Amino acid sequence: MEFRRLGASGLMVPALSFGTGTFGGRGPLFSAWGNTDVQEARRLVDICLDAGVTLFDTADVYSDGASEEILGAAIKGRRDQVLLSTKTSLPTGDGPHDAGSSRSRLIKACEAALRRLGTDYIDLLQLHAFDAGTPVEEVLSTLDALVRSGKVRYVGVSNFSGWQLMKSLAVAERYGYPRYVAHQVYYSLIGRDYEWELMPLGIDQGVGALVWSPLGWGRLTGKIRRGQPLPAQSRLHATAELGPPVDDEYLFSVVDVLDEIAKETGKTVPQIAINWLLQRPTVASVIIGARNEQQLKDNLGAVGWSLTPEQIARLDAVSQRDAAYPYFPYRRQEGFARLNPPVV
Repeated sequence: MEFRRLGASGLMVPALSFGTGTFGGRGPLFSAWGNTDVQEARRLVDICLDAGVTLFDTADVYSDGASEEILGAAIKGRRDQVLLSTKTSLPTGDGPHDAGSSRSRLIKACEAALRRLGTDYIDLLQLHAFDAGTPVEEVLSTLDALVRSGKVRYVGVSNFSGWQLMKSLAVAERYGYPRYVAHQVYYSLIGRDYEWELMPLGIDQGVGALVWSPLGWGRLTGKIRRGQPLPAQSRLHATAELGPPVDDEYLFSVVDVLDEIAKETGKTVPQIAINWLLQRPTVASVIIGARNEQQLKDNLGAVGWSLTPEQIARLDAVSQRDAAYPYFPYRRQEGFARLNPPVV
């Protein structure tokens, strides 16, 4: 397994990491993802560690905390072999301190995560969303205290906009607080908005990308084809409206090229989609998920080889879409393009 530096930090992470959203199966969203119990989780962790996948990602909202509990049980006795990443800030209840990134909430959430995970420190704590109601200075000073206490080692964010992340980095710089080294983002062959602003920001500021949903919310599994109904077992039946929207014809055009390259390489559609992401700037680790051993082993086949430049160019071309304002002039107008060359 290849290891990569996470942003401008000293932390080395595997190119593939494992997401535990399938652990627990509580609630309408996560029950559609999977319902892995402790015994199954141990087996999946075994397979990951054998393959060199040492980073495991979870969140307090995943199955109402059950994901953290099951992950903690699955790694019991081998904490020193793994990196633990968890997230907080999204609502976990109806109380006034059950959502957001206030000092009260962050301390409470961190303590609860440590308890559920069965550990005394978190390798990477990420804010799951920006809290517009709490001053950035309060958020970062609290994270600074958690890092200084030894309960958290690195901090990051997820699903921030460019200005939210940049403002946070500026405040951290001003007061000497820990800088965010990771941004957990949605990025896939059928969801390339990350490239418009957040990727250039990540390059400039040293923020590494941890990619969630690399298969486009379950659409790049190789089982969805033009003119065919959704497979009966697809989680899209229950979750399609909750995830990033995708135009059908756009999806099928990308899948057509993935199918062509699958025949050329002998790899599966998911393996090709993940391998493409691993060639992209700022990507430190792609988070893979799996309901079972077969899915996990197939996703692990995305590393140890590389697409050719010609194959990457074909995937780039079929998946490219015009950026929103103010980014589209950089691609369409020579003057803008000279000042702002595209990220490749």
